[in-house]
Formats: sequence, C-alpha cells, structure tokens
Amino acid sequence: MTTSPLFYQAGPAMPEVSHAHGVFLWDAQGKNYLDGCSGAISCNLGHGHEAIRDAMLAQLDRVAFTYRTQFENAPAVALAHELVAMTDGELEKVFFVSSGSEAVESALKLARQYFVARGEPQRRHFVSLRPSYHGSTLGALGVTGYQPLEAPFTDITPGSIKVPGPDFYRAGQTDRGAHIRHVLNETRAQIEAAGGDSVIAIVVEPVGGASTGARLVDKTYLEGLRQLCDEFGCLLIFDEVLCGIGRTGHWFAYQQWGVAPDLLTTAKGLGAGYYPVGALLCREALVETVMANGGFQHGHTYAGNPLACATGLAAIEAIRREGLLYNVTARGQQLKHGLESLQARYSWLGDVRGLGLLWGVELVMDPVEKTPFPAEANLFAKVTALAKEEGLLIYPRRTLDGLAGDHFLISPPFTISESETELLLERLASALERLDREVVAPLLDTATVSSTNAITG
Repeated sequence: MTTSPLFYQAGPAMPEVSHAHGVFLWDAQGKNYLDGCSGAISCNLGHGHEAIRDAMLAQLDRVAFTYRTQFENAPAVALAHELVAMTDGELEKVFFVSSGSEAVESALKLARQYFVARGEPQRRHFVSLRPSYHGSTLGALGVTGYQPLEAPFTDITPGSIKVPGPDFYRAGQTDRGAHIRHVLNETRAQIEAAGGDSVIAIVVEPVGGASTGARLVDKTYLEGLRQLCDEFGCLLIFDEVLCGIGRTGHWFAYQQWGVAPDLLTTAKGLGAGYYPVGALLCREALVETVMANGGFQHGHTYAGNPLACATGLAAIEAIRREGLLYNVTARGQQLKHGLESLQARYSWLGDVRGLGLLWGVELVMDPVEKTPFPAEANLFAKVTALAKEEGLLIYPRRTLDGLAGDHFLISPPFTISESETELLLERLASALERLDREVVAPLLDTATVSSTNAITG
C-alpha cells in the first residue's frame, strides 16, 4: 500500500469517501454515514444540491475568476447586498475572503487600522474569551482561547487579553444575573488594568463552536459587552463563522438577542460546503474612516471571486426558497427533545445546549460536581469513533480550554428531514450505549474502587 503524501493532523486512518447525497456520505466500501455535523458545520444544504450545482456551472460558463482591483463582478455585488439585508442594514459594508480565519484576520486588521486612522495608535489590545476559537492564522489564533492550539505559537502571536465568558452549566444554581455581573465585572477589571484607551475591540462568538460545545450567551451579557465597548470607545466584533447563515434559526445568531456588533465575521455555511467563501461585515462609518486615510491595507487573491460569490448567493437563495430557516427551528426542537431523552438515560451526559441545528453535548464523570472524565481517557475521541462505526458523523473537542473535558457537536444540514433526524438519534443512541458499556462503566468502576480504597486506607 502506497503511503499518501498528504498530512493533516494526527489521528487514525480514515475511510476514502466515494460519493454523497443529501445528508448521507458513502465510503469506497459502500458504507453510509449520516452527516450529523455538516462536515465541519459547513455543509448547511447537504450534498448534491442541484440548484447550487446549476448556479456554479452557469457561473463557470461565464467567468470563474477575476481580480478585485481589475473588475467588479455581479455575483459579488449581489451577495454583498444580500448579506447587508440579512443584518437589516445594521452592517452596511462587506469584504469577501475565502475562510473563517481570513474573515477574523480581516476584522482584526480593519479594527486596528480604523483607530490608527483616527489618531489612536495606542489601541493595540483585543479582548476575547477563554475558551474560544476564532481561527488558525496567527492573528486569529491570538484571540483564540484553546491551549493546545496556542501552545506552539505563543511567542509569535499577538495574544489578546483573555477573560471568562458565561458558563451557565458550570455556574450551577448561581443566580444567572449574578453570574453575568461577575463575568462582566471581570472583563471590566481586565480592560481597566490594560488601560481602557488601549483596547481595540472585544471579540465574541454569540454561540460557541468547537471550543465550547455550543455554549450560549444571553441578551444581558451581550448588552453588557456593548455598554463596555461604548464606555471605553472600543469596537464589538461578533464571530459568526460557525453559527451564522441560519445555523441557529436566524440569519445571524446575534439577532436573537437584538444586540448588534460593529463588525461581524462569517464563512463556513456561506458557501454551504460547495466552494470556500467568507465575509467580513461592518458599519459604514468604520470603512469611510479607513478609506479616507489611504484605504484598507489588506486583501486576498480570491476576495470577491465570482464563482465563490455565485455559490454563496445560490446557497442563500435556496435557504429562502425552501423555507429552511423554519426547518432548522423544527428539526432543532426535535433534536433537542431527542438529546434530552438520551441525557435522562445516561447520567454522564452532563449538559445538552444549543439553538436551531447547533447542539453541544458535554460529558462529565460526576453530574453533580460536573467533574470531567480523566483527560487521558479521551472520551471525545472515543465517542466520535463509536458514532462513526454506527454510521454517524459528529464533531468532537475538549470543553475546558482544550486541556480537559469532553463534548461533541450535533449540527446536521438544514435539509435534514424528520425521519432522518430520528435516524440520527437512533445511531447516536447506539453509539452512546456502546460508550456506556465499553468505556464509561469501566472508568466509573475504577473511580469507585479508588475512592473506596482511599477512604478505607
């Protein structure tokens, strides 16, 4: 067998994909897998969507590539208008990129350049949450809070001021209002310690992604961040690379709480897995200031690519035409009830959280103390492997800053049907039953024996 020249990350050998249709993929041996996580929470419209295919072919017949400094193109203009309309005109300007990391990088650079143009070059700090994930390029990694990803690059990244975010699950019986006040007070304290006039922006995921397992914020918290930004004269950036473009049942997740940012990033589902495209949306006043002072010193070769933008436009049109935001809400409720039923069956399913078709399930050894399983047990990897054996794809990570804790995301395509959602839950139930029998029970037995020995010894 020839060794592949490809390399990505460490992990077991993967099956070779053969083809895909709807919410299913098949490997070269003929086994099917229900795509319970939309690839990387990207294939929002499933696989083989004919309208997107037709739009891409039509654009290929016209022109696949133009460079932004040489031509404007109709798909880019149309997609920009659509994105602005999706924010109800709150964010009036759009800058296209090819990925989520590029979108975040663009937001950080535009925010910094805005303050330089305003004569405030002393603003050089970003504030972000720990844990969080904002991308893998060096600037985006600098505002990411996930230790394993940060560790090799700490000395060469422009790190941000890391503050805690809301954790309603681990706050337990604490009054939610008190918990939010505590988190916001800590944020304020760290901003003041750095110097309020040195902060460029606060960067937040309105709904957490891979790093937190769909951890939620709320209206009070976002209002508090908005007030802090206004008080200290800095900007508010929402990272909706993962939770945007309808994933939570709204075009953008922040719209559920009615607190608008100054800049917003999105990608992943914008191209629905058919072509890489992402975007930075921002307030017009920021762009006007930057453009009046020499222009935005930033750009990418594929920014505003006509094939990419035609794909994104077709994806948005399909979501509207097929009423998929309604399906996201309906199937999301079905998924919520199914996951909560599984949670009632297994005490080690500590928390089920999410919105629309973005759900996280956190695994804990002790449901009362919310103690994570030992890190070396690698439950996040084992549950993913078992689910794959049962024909279900899920998306795993570690919950507690990437060092401990286990969770997985369930985020199927918007096109999933009621019966397919039931099949997803059935395959997940089979994987969890095996996890309970093969992995969790032995771990709990070992913990019980160790505890007994410690008491009697």
